[in-house]
Amino acid sequence: MIKRTLYFGNPAYLHLKDKQLVVKLPEVEKNNTLPDGFKKESTATIPIEDIGVAVIDHPQITLTHGLLEALLDNNTAVITCNSSRLPVGLLLPLAGNSIQNERFRAQLDASEPLRKQLWAQTVSQKIKNQAALLQMRNLPAEYLIPLYKNVKSGDTDNCEATAAAWYWQHIFPGIAGFRRHREGPPPNHYLNYGYAILRAIMARSLVGAGLLPTLGIFHHNRYNAYCLADDLMEPYRPYVDKVVCQIIDKLGIQEELTKEIKAELLIIPAMDVTLGDEKSPLMVATQRTAVSLVKCFEGGQRKLVYPEL
Repeated sequence: MIKRTLYFGNPAYLHLKDKQLVVKLPEVEKNNTLPDGFKKESTATIPIEDIGVAVIDHPQITLTHGLLEALLDNNTAVITCNSSRLPVGLLLPLAGNSIQNERFRAQLDASEPLRKQLWAQTVSQKIKNQAALLQMRNLPAEYLIPLYKNVKSGDTDNCEATAAAWYWQHIFPGIAGFRRHREGPPPNHYLNYGYAILRAIMARSLVGAGLLPTLGIFHHNRYNAYCLADDLMEPYRPYVDKVVCQIIDKLGIQEELTKEIKAELLIIPAMDVTLGDEKSPLMVATQRTAVSLVKCFEGGQRKLVYPEL
């Protein structure tokens, strides 16, 4: 069953009752059982087991400790946003798998040649998906084809960066001189938001598979707690780019991330992706990718399972 992605963008009181997330919205009248100005009657209830991602995007949202504990027990990724309404934090359970210690050891013992081969597979599939998206949008993609076909172990030729330079020059033909930069002008903020959602989904899948999201196969920034999530999400990034392109086609480029734009980006966990001959929601696909990595670390297989755009 596909888990739900919940977005909370208005003042609310969120608590747990009978294994349900209960949402209470503000009202003018006060009562003596809830924080001032909150309704006594529930406006919505959602089973905890149905929730995969929860986005908390307002400073006047209150969550009880009991609810937070239940969400983490369910391996729900809880994303918190800052005063600019952008994702800034991610909460995940410390223990997401019953044989976590065993899988941590397999991950820590993975050889350098294996890590380099896994990174080459990751880069190759990312570039292949970038080329596919360009082709879908009738944009030039020929330059990328030999790149994804010739990625060496560890990507020693830096094909990823070479492909990125071409890709970002062409993916938004209506934006002259576009450059991908986290702090850059729109639509960079669309991409930032979408990638934050994707990162949370991948980190959730890794924790559920019993892996340590901090220890990457390539990324190793000492300040990054989610290096492995950043590694494995790379081939999924073009799916976010696809959604961003569709938003631009539909709504244009806006300076602010409106609720309408965020609603479009929040479909990312449920969008269909193809793995082999099967289609599945992206959130399910990331779980299959994480499990395939476990099998690679344990010696059961040598190839990661990634989607093809």
